[in-house]
Amino acid sequence: MTANPILERQLQRIADGPSGPKIGAFFDYDGTLIDGYSAAAYFFDRIKRGELGTKEILDTLKLSRKADLADEEFFEVIAKGILDWAGETEADMRALWRRLWLEKTATTLFPESWKLIDAHQKKGHTVAIASSATLYQIEPLAQEYGIEHIVCTRAMVRNGKLTGGLDGLPAWGDGKAAGVKAFAKAHGVNLKASYGYANGNEDIAFLKTVGKPTPIQPKPALEKVAQELGWPILRFPRRSRGPSGAMARTVGAYAAMGASFVAGLGLERLTGDSRRAADFITTAASDAAMAVLGVKIEVTGEEHLHAHRPCVFIINHQSKFDMFVMMNIVRSSFSGVAKAEAARVPGFGRYMKMAGVAFLDRADSQKSIDALKPAVERIKSGLSMCIAPEGTRSWTPKVGKFKKGAFHMAMQAGVPIVPVVIRNAGEIMGRNDQTMRAGTVQVAVLPGIDVTKWKLDRLDAHIAEVRQMYVDTLNHWPEA
Repeated sequence: MTANPILERQLQRIADGPSGPKIGAFFDYDGTLIDGYSAAAYFFDRIKRGELGTKEILDTLKLSRKADLADEEFFEVIAKGILDWAGETEADMRALWRRLWLEKTATTLFPESWKLIDAHQKKGHTVAIASSATLYQIEPLAQEYGIEHIVCTRAMVRNGKLTGGLDGLPAWGDGKAAGVKAFAKAHGVNLKASYGYANGNEDIAFLKTVGKPTPIQPKPALEKVAQELGWPILRFPRRSRGPSGAMARTVGAYAAMGASFVAGLGLERLTGDSRRAADFITTAASDAAMAVLGVKIEVTGEEHLHAHRPCVFIINHQSKFDMFVMMNIVRSSFSGVAKAEAARVPGFGRYMKMAGVAFLDRADSQKSIDALKPAVERIKSGLSMCIAPEGTRSWTPKVGKFKKGAFHMAMQAGVPIVPVVIRNAGEIMGRNDQTMRAGTVQVAVLPGIDVTKWKLDRLDAHIAEVRQMYVDTLNHWPEA
């Protein structure tokens, strides 16, 4: 579900259109798949490390303020950048851009562009990134999204090291258009039936090579051409920085949760009942936060939240916001697990202790399932537990591999697993975002799964079946 009607129509056109690898889907990178420019992360990283002089900084900033670069200006910039990499190994370059991806670039992903890529991949289309950026900049995203093909500016490599020169022309302007044509010819792609997505004025030639062009966040000259030729235009909310309204609502939400926490502490002092106080904080804080943020939660299968307790709720995990969603829909008599050092976090550590969070030593968890004993004891006392079996937040809604801890926990406690499938949480708050946005989060609670007859020698197969439930649910969302 998306609140962008033009995006909805584009996704429907893809779904209703032809399938197969002869249909291409070509995506620009900077400004189209990510908000902003990946090279900016490299530029500021070099400043931070004292690797740029004042003149180079000023020259770069002067160019960055220009609405458009002439071909010769871009060629000069890219050639200078690649010349600076002379002598570096490809492994070094991949490590550099992987670090910059994790630290900076990944936080600027447009979730709407991921939806487009996912729609094309489901149709079996040949998906490629076509960008003037270098291979090393693009690879981390391509790997994350499962994109095999990249048309880009290539650095010349000899014996595993960069020479400082270009291998062919940059994939810019007519060069990108030529690269896409050559790729299509080599891979049997029908360009007249293919899709293209880009944002820059220099991408006009590239978009004219495909039969179904769609500008995303178009710059003025591209927007003018799109209007003249009747191309659909997509616009997405900024990701590189949170909108001022979203930042204000985020501050307000945390303030509201803080006030609920203080009130809960007062209730604990008054009654001496930590569990009652924790449930009060959980419900009051989550209700207040959702109201301030303007977030609506739509739940299907709500009856399964209550029919199987105590149980182990398992969730797919893309965002810190997942925790707030679970607080809001489960509301009481549940807890979770956390690494031992989380108990020392000011304020929140106190709340986790009140809520009966099981603090686990990560090293011990790797050694033995006996480390799950504190969580199992909580369940046997009547508390449900909430676990993310993927173990870490993902950059996209794709479901990662499930670890075994949550399933061992349910088996040891003799309680059901209740799968909770969360959709759209990453649009409210991405993996490393600090700002929360307004919107709608959809949740599907699936029927409880009896694990009491599961055998350890079949555990991997059982877990794979449960994970597939998440994949199937996200691909075919149930009607409310």
